[in-house]
Amino acid sequence: MREILLKPELYKFRTFGELGGTFCLGKRDLIFTTEALYEAFVKPYTRNVPFLRQDIRDGEPTEDMIEEIFAGLDYDSYDRVIAIGGGTVMDIGKLLCVRRTGTVNELFFKRAELIREKQLIAVPTTCGTGSEVTSTSVAIVKDGHGNTTKLGLLSESLIADTACLIPEFLQTLPDEPFAGSLIDALIHATEAFLSPGRATMTSDLFAWKAIELLLEGLKRNREGSCDLRTDYAEELLTAACYAGIAFLQAGCGTVHGLSYPLSGAYLVRHGEANYAFFEAVLDFYQQKNPQGKIRKLQQMIGSVFGCSEEKALRALAEAEHALLPIKQLRQYGVKEADLQLFTQSVFANQKRLVDNSYVPLDEQSVERLYREVY
Repeated sequence: MREILLKPELYKFRTFGELGGTFCLGKRDLIFTTEALYEAFVKPYTRNVPFLRQDIRDGEPTEDMIEEIFAGLDYDSYDRVIAIGGGTVMDIGKLLCVRRTGTVNELFFKRAELIREKQLIAVPTTCGTGSEVTSTSVAIVKDGHGNTTKLGLLSESLIADTACLIPEFLQTLPDEPFAGSLIDALIHATEAFLSPGRATMTSDLFAWKAIELLLEGLKRNREGSCDLRTDYAEELLTAACYAGIAFLQAGCGTVHGLSYPLSGAYLVRHGEANYAFFEAVLDFYQQKNPQGKIRKLQQMIGSVFGCSEEKALRALAEAEHALLPIKQLRQYGVKEADLQLFTQSVFANQKRLVDNSYVPLDEQSVERLYREVY
């Protein structure tokens, strides 16, 4: 089995100023971030560097949002992109490095060629997506039937050249996005670890360490022993990066497959959408294949939280709830009639995720999981 051992160069800096000095940012660079992050952390060090603002919007990057950015940007005016932000900024930042061979829709439905021409420095400001080291860009696109769907564009050409971790960026992250991103990183690492066919020596190593660091963060939060955003920020950024390396190799699975229709139809943030299904999917896995790798996962959870293997998944759920209360699908506006449509969408548009499930999935099982969290 071929492994992408680690394509991006990895750096850790105390401040963005250290990054700017190391990479000699200049007029042929393009900084892509939000106004708030730019003013708070970036502007003092980059006064002569072009800046492209990403407005803060709920949910995932959309086809229209990306096309609007492309229309207002001279593609030939820059050679390198410095993407500073969460998942939306990372996903669009990757596309800013790709030649305009067609529309965004054509690119995601693979009717246009993906040709990478620019360099990318990725600077995550959440402890969740791991997108700074992955080969995926995600967007909500029109499916040609009057509906929207969430799709992932996968290519090794989308992997950043350089990833830079700067813990100070976590300090201004609001509570819910912070909590959702932490849990999202745990989901990435867990799905990579439980991957039935794509897991490798590299993915298991990085997934295991990421899970260990993130469980410790959940434990400290539950105990109230530290402020995670200040006292544990470097560990959380490292864990999210490790989780990204793990699922670059092993891929994600059922949780992501179920969450995509929710994000696509109701514009729910990626991490929060994944969280809605995580507990139910782990319980389902444990019921179907309790003696596989999920048992090792339960043993680790039990050792961190000081409980038996049998009570581990419940202890994990309680620690997650202490960080971020979980919502049922109906609280996002989902209608019961949507559940069958969601199920159909999973098998029509997310086969790569279905095929990477820890246990085999059929439509009956997927609809049952949707109903369980409805």
